[in-house]
Amino acid sequence: MKKVHLTLIIVAAIVLIGSVAAGGIHLYIGQNTLPDYIQVGGWDVGGKKKDEVLRELDAKLKKLEETPLTITAAAKGIRDVQMTLRDAGVAFDAAEFEKAVASLDEGSWLERLQARRQFNREWALSPRWNRALIKERFSPAWEEKQFGSPVNASRRIAKNDKVAYTPEASVSRIDWDAFTEALTALIPKSFPDSEDAGVPLKVKLPLYSLKPKVTVSSLKEEGIERKIIESSTGLGSSASGRVYNVSSAAKAIDGMILKPGEIFDYGKVIAKAEEKYGFREAPVILNGKLVPGIGGGICQVSSTVYNAALRTGLEIVERRNHSLPVSYLPKGLDATFAEGSINFRFKNTTGKSLLIRAYVEGNNLTVKFFGTFPKNTEYALESRTVEMLPVKEKFVQNKDIPAGAQEVLQEGKPGYVVETYQIKKVHGKVVERKRISRDTYRSQSRLIAVNSVGADNGGNAAEYRERIVEDGISGPNF
Repeated sequence: MKKVHLTLIIVAAIVLIGSVAAGGIHLYIGQNTLPDYIQVGGWDVGGKKKDEVLRELDAKLKKLEETPLTITAAAKGIRDVQMTLRDAGVAFDAAEFEKAVASLDEGSWLERLQARRQFNREWALSPRWNRALIKERFSPAWEEKQFGSPVNASRRIAKNDKVAYTPEASVSRIDWDAFTEALTALIPKSFPDSEDAGVPLKVKLPLYSLKPKVTVSSLKEEGIERKIIESSTGLGSSASGRVYNVSSAAKAIDGMILKPGEIFDYGKVIAKAEEKYGFREAPVILNGKLVPGIGGGICQVSSTVYNAALRTGLEIVERRNHSLPVSYLPKGLDATFAEGSINFRFKNTTGKSLLIRAYVEGNNLTVKFFGTFPKNTEYALESRTVEMLPVKEKFVQNKDIPAGAQEVLQEGKPGYVVETYQIKKVHGKVVERKRISRDTYRSQSRLIAVNSVGADNGGNAAEYRERIVEDGISGPNF
């Protein structure tokens, strides 16, 4: 009997203890306050009511975002920029802490017990920074307005043919990597002490020097060091139309820069000149004769450039002489052009960039090359006639003159076969002499009118089959 009583007593005691323990646990996990000794961002919230802490936390986070921020640009004349952390795109939260607070009231009693017992004592704030906002405030337009735009260096040829430079102008720009690092380090990770609350944060806007794409250094690297050669031809008694055409072609060339290995293409020059300036009426060469046309004189430019290229030892890619000798250069030194048929091209083989100046001044056309070239080297040119082509007589019927009579309508001119040599000299001594061209200038027939049976009324058909306009753009009936 005694054993039964003892057992009942033990069971009752266990039930009582369990009830007391369960009641204690219920009271423990049902508390409306946070565990003791808890801090959020340095703010002591231990033992405080959860709801009040969460409401006050939200207010403190918003206040933290309103912290004044002064951004100072380390540049003369740039005013400090005043804003708040929120304006700069900074926001704060304590999401992990809020999640932990919520876990105190969620789940089973065992989960809630564990949540309260394992509640961390220290909780950090979680700042977030939307950099797009501050980049919008200090946009490229703002930078340009405050600091200006970089100015490229420029090169010019002075009147004494010296190569001169105007230095580039660099400007300040924001170093966003350094600025991001500086502001990230400045953003609070905890709530400020009462005496520090509202004190503005200050950060310098780090700057770097932005150079333009073109600098004096980059220009000098192109190798346009000095005047290499100058070639001039006279315009003689050229009519105004021809002078205009020569000037137009020269202007289309003036300032052109050929990179190493690049090819000068006179066909492209003429297309540019025709589009930009147009050409006027002046004599052109058609089938070995001077006739009215458009663009007459343009080959004086190509020929003058050709002489400059020869005297610089450049590689001639394409060139042909006129069908008739020209007055402004010795035979063998001219370079004609016929649109779609004959072109003039050379290659820049100096190893550096080549600047070409071309202009009409007074009664002369001048072409100058500027670049890199050995001062101890020069090229001379020598042309000689190796054969003269005889004048042929050509008879045409003219019934208006007496029978058996003759009338000279046009005096003929002989033709020539000319060989041209290029002589290379180093330190004044000839080191190479080579033939660069063998040119034929056709003879012009002596034209005689007769009144007799069998006279040629139409001339040699083969002579007129090829209608190539040289030294111009178009011939008669344009």
